[in-house]
Amino acid sequence: MAPRRRAPSSERRAAPPPRRSGTVSTLDPSALLPPDLPEAILDFGDRRVHLTNLQKPFWPALGLTKGDLLRYYITVSPALLPHLRDRAMVMRRYPDGADGKSFFMKRAPMPRPAWIELCSIAHGSGNVIEFPMVQDLASLLWVVNLGCIDLNQWYATCDDVDRPDAMHFDLDPGPDAAFAQVRETAVVVREATAAIGMAAYAKTTGSRGIHVYVPIARGPSQHAVWEVAKALASELARRHPTLVTAEYTIAKRPRGRVLVDYNQNAWGRTLASVYSVRPSARAAVSTPVTWAEVDKGIAIDDFRIDNLPARLRRRGDLWAPMLAARGRFDLTTLAAD
Repeated sequence: MAPRRRAPSSERRAAPPPRRSGTVSTLDPSALLPPDLPEAILDFGDRRVHLTNLQKPFWPALGLTKGDLLRYYITVSPALLPHLRDRAMVMRRYPDGADGKSFFMKRAPMPRPAWIELCSIAHGSGNVIEFPMVQDLASLLWVVNLGCIDLNQWYATCDDVDRPDAMHFDLDPGPDAAFAQVRETAVVVREATAAIGMAAYAKTTGSRGIHVYVPIARGPSQHAVWEVAKALASELARRHPTLVTAEYTIAKRPRGRVLVDYNQNAWGRTLASVYSVRPSARAAVSTPVTWAEVDKGIAIDDFRIDNLPARLRRRGDLWAPMLAARGRFDLTTLAAD
């Protein structure tokens, strides 16, 4: 059902136009959430979201407000939501925008709408934490309205939180390492994974590095996935000692290397989702890229809140293969070897 917007004043605006057809459907964010409103109530059938402080500066130097952030997420939501559904969301809230202090929140705050779906995850301490899940546009806007600039979802779906459906590598440049080395490392990871039959997909982190993901068949435990990632990262560091390190301890990490961070596969760790805006100076977006683009040369700030929607309309969701049932690597074959 197409959402209806209800303004707090007596004014009533027309319902937004339907989603456009194509590889990636889009919504008109200005029709759903006009730029001049200080707050708004959006009705999605039986779901209502109260959006507040829409004029609050979130990137003062860029002239971008909290409302601009929400409109961005409305625009990209058809492509974004399939990558978030049925996963616990670890919230990082920036109540004063990208330049302000932030804090992590796992437990879904109260009060909250009754329709926010929860994922209950037992932690080692014995605590059971109820994380919110972003299942649709209404819940996406509710989470972003809390001040969540980027979105950090669990590595496995809620039906089995210890069975990941992807293995990933966070390529993080260390001191004296340039982004060109990150791109070179991404190619090294792609070639190494391809050599054992894995398909790998890259995206910019929107911060400093590149994320490389491998879609895997669900089955192996989180710890087993972590072990495979560690072994691969360690082997790459052995083969490319002047480029790559797998040393997780900062004090022992050599300078001028790119960390192939396998530890983000560890229990409870999360990475910024695809299409997440990051709290960077230019509001960069974690963006899927082709390997041809990596080879040619890309930069983090090539992909931003202001130009990503147009790229998405033009290129479609380059990470759609991460959602497909086919093409997922069976990690158990490595153990068999």
